[in-house]
Amino acid sequence: MQFTPTQKTLAAWGAIAAAFLLALWLLAPVLAPFVVAAVLAYALTPVVDWLDDVGRGRVPRVLAVLVVELLFVIAVLALVLLVIPILAKELPLIRDQLPVLLERAVALVQPLLTQWGFEVALDMESVRGFVKAYLDTNFQDALGSVLSSLKIGGSVAFSLIGNLVLIPVVLFYLLMEWDGLVQQLRQLIPPALRPASDHFVRDADAVLGQYLRGQMLVMLLLAVYYSVGLKLFGLDLALPIGVFTGLAVFVPYLGFGLGLALATFAGLLQFTAASGFSHTVLMLVVVFGVGQLLESFVLTPKLVGERIGLHPLAVIFSLMAFGQLFGFLGVLVALPVSAVLLVAIRRVRTGYLASHLYKG
Repeated sequence: MQFTPTQKTLAAWGAIAAAFLLALWLLAPVLAPFVVAAVLAYALTPVVDWLDDVGRGRVPRVLAVLVVELLFVIAVLALVLLVIPILAKELPLIRDQLPVLLERAVALVQPLLTQWGFEVALDMESVRGFVKAYLDTNFQDALGSVLSSLKIGGSVAFSLIGNLVLIPVVLFYLLMEWDGLVQQLRQLIPPALRPASDHFVRDADAVLGQYLRGQMLVMLLLAVYYSVGLKLFGLDLALPIGVFTGLAVFVPYLGFGLGLALATFAGLLQFTAASGFSHTVLMLVVVFGVGQLLESFVLTPKLVGERIGLHPLAVIFSLMAFGQLFGFLGVLVALPVSAVLLVAIRRVRTGYLASHLYKG
């Protein structure tokens, strides 16, 4: 059987794509810090380029890279140092209110279970003993316990610490050599395909740039909104939960769901009076309900833009599909990769509508 040159070319590109996807799947755990660093480098390179242009001839690029990366690390550390003391302050509240919350839950549920024929008895003294054993401690002791657990699970701790060290190192080199790396990748493309690939890359860069920069602004605004909204309802953990919920919306649905769960738990622990449950429900409905409407119908369409055009079902499918194939790495890159794939799908659709196959 004879194959035409076009068929041979398509087969070769198919084999290259299959080998690339197989390598991604096999190396997914190792690639995670590199992918995180690449995403950060893509987002931070314009800032480095701007500083480099401002100081050209007087300030070397390495200084611009160090300034941008240092500011980014300081911002991350500031967020961590902001959240940890507040959580440490709230540990006594969790310790004192958790048995009360469980007792109220048992008092509410047990009559219903008895009515349905289920006899359930909960020893509240044992619950209080359990809470006292595991939560009756200060933050320093809790940190020591965490560190001891990390020593037991040495491989997990080593992987975590290794990634935390590796990401800034990789980010530094990517910021230093981003333009050169992009040019080297371009040279791997056959000359005949470069005009089309350059046009595709420009479109994909426009979509990704709009997505990343718009999404960061959405995250910032939502972090402020949730923090202020929860604080107006009197939640002590409003700041850490609000900031976490706002920043976690980068992973759609998952971030919102985790923030809602944390706010529910914190509200039920804090508002233990007779009206505590209704106050918590009202807080969740108002703050998170309005927040979801604000994100879906105002901030994301206006700041991220409708150009990306990913349907909510497509977002859910891409998160599940990439997560199934590549784990956490897949969830991390699902939406940016889907945005690029959308550009490719639009081009394929345009070509198909203009082809003889469609027109008959």
